[in-house]
Amino acid sequence: MNFFEHPVKATTLVDLLRYRAIAQPDLKGYTFLTDGETEEVSLTYGELDRKARTIAVYLQSFCDPGDRALLIYPPGLDYIVAFFGCLYAGVIAVPAYPPRPNRLATRLQTMIADAQPKVALSVRSVLGNLERQWERSPELKTLHWAATDNLDESLADKWQFPILSGDTLAFLQYTSGSTAEPKGVAIAHRNLLHNLSWIYRCFEHSPNSTGVIWLPLYHDMGLIGGVLQPLYGGFPVILMSPLMFLQSPIRWLQAISRYKANTSGGPNFAYNLVARKVTPEQLTNLDLSSWNLAFNGSEAISYEILEQFAQMFEPCGFRREAFYPCYGMAEATLIVSGGQKMSAIAYKNVKAEALEKHHVIAASNGDNARTVVSCGRSLVDQKVLVVNPKTLIQCASYEVGEIWVSGSSVAQGYWNQEEETKNTFNAYLTDTNEGPFLRTGDLGFLEDDELFVTGRLKDIIIINGRNYYPQDIEWTVEQSHSLIRPNCAAGFSVEIGGEEKLVVIAEIERNYIKRSNNGNSGEDIEPKQLIQAIRKAVSGQHELQVYDILLLKPGTIPKTSSGKIQRHLCRTHYLAGNFEGLL
Repeated sequence: MNFFEHPVKATTLVDLLRYRAIAQPDLKGYTFLTDGETEEVSLTYGELDRKARTIAVYLQSFCDPGDRALLIYPPGLDYIVAFFGCLYAGVIAVPAYPPRPNRLATRLQTMIADAQPKVALSVRSVLGNLERQWERSPELKTLHWAATDNLDESLADKWQFPILSGDTLAFLQYTSGSTAEPKGVAIAHRNLLHNLSWIYRCFEHSPNSTGVIWLPLYHDMGLIGGVLQPLYGGFPVILMSPLMFLQSPIRWLQAISRYKANTSGGPNFAYNLVARKVTPEQLTNLDLSSWNLAFNGSEAISYEILEQFAQMFEPCGFRREAFYPCYGMAEATLIVSGGQKMSAIAYKNVKAEALEKHHVIAASNGDNARTVVSCGRSLVDQKVLVVNPKTLIQCASYEVGEIWVSGSSVAQGYWNQEEETKNTFNAYLTDTNEGPFLRTGDLGFLEDDELFVTGRLKDIIIINGRNYYPQDIEWTVEQSHSLIRPNCAAGFSVEIGGEEKLVVIAEIERNYIKRSNNGNSGEDIEPKQLIQAIRKAVSGQHELQVYDILLLKPGTIPKTSSGKIQRHLCRTHYLAGNFEGLL
């Protein structure tokens, strides 16, 4: 099956929603769980179409085609309506999220300066909170603000279909900023439809599918995978706020059980969080037998976490064959590679010491091994190579290098960033001059056409001539003691006396902080003992001495909008003395 065999023929997302609204106006497309559990609100395709036309008429009254509109909404259906309202007006959507109270809107300021939006759309409740931040963030005050929940829906009848093509930009997806300043990836309608067609095929979706998504709607996995893919496939999706998931991770699985969903997933940390936080009582009446595609992407995939999750939830009907490791990124719209649905996870045990030298050697019993998980195979009409990032020559099958991608899902470049676009989206092999390719900045290797992702090029830690992947060290830190919070450890190097040294920072569970403040350490564990446990674990697992360890309060470590550790910012804060350790 290819895209052109799909029953809906569309050149743009506007064509797609208009088809659904005309052919299936009463079909419920989106349901949002306002409390993360049972309280819900819904949108049919007909309702979404009318609300989107209302916003489009408002935008068309003062915006020109190609103008940008900043979307600043809390999680919910208003976000989806505003996104399609922009598309219906021929305006480029710029998804964002409201800054936290009493926090500087640094990311938002960067996006505004870069995208130069004509208007900012939100709802009345958010606008009231933002107005109180205008003195500290004057960029916000200069924008033309509009509350879309205040518009008269009779405007919808005045809508005029915009002039669009497959090459028209649909939205700017700002990168997470894990290794650099956020950049706006320019995504055209044809990029989206191509990628959506392949997600539909790889995930084996149909109108009988049902999805559950807690991922943020301003993030590519949440927006494209959680909102646009259900529209493409014509099947319902149940959404919840990421905050509702983080407050009580079991809500995610309870929603899958309640709605008999077959497609859901998230980054690796989500599976780890659920497995660590669930209680035996919460497993009662949990039925996960309908869940046949549990996608895992956006960050390094841990085989150990997948095994732990599968063992814990197999009694609830979960099948480990449902795991679907995949690889993707905003610069390639979303998915780059994926496996065969309901197949066993492909993995490889490799010598850790060889991997540190960017070589792939199968591990034997007794070797210090690392298990790497396959992210499947490339989409058939694109090309994925592994290239030496220094020589720009294709690597041999036993070598780790930078992942390069070419194909119709690769985006148009970075908005207003000509030099960055040239360096990232227009790479050529030096020996054959083949190209252009997208340089992903990710490291990995190919074996039998299976893509194994090993880390981020810019995050590699080099100490005494050896390469260390920070996520491996962070995993060791998290496993060193149950009081270390999941996905809340960062490893990076600093220069001391002309030598690179390892620094580890880690957040401690909130209940330990509370008990300590009350004069009771709970498990009779002192911070010095936790630090000793971390040192012992890192030394034993990686033959590496830790120069310094900071134990931090929850919520201290900087993360991206999608929950990734910002290791470079962690290093900057550490060197500036901004972290307040518990010891």
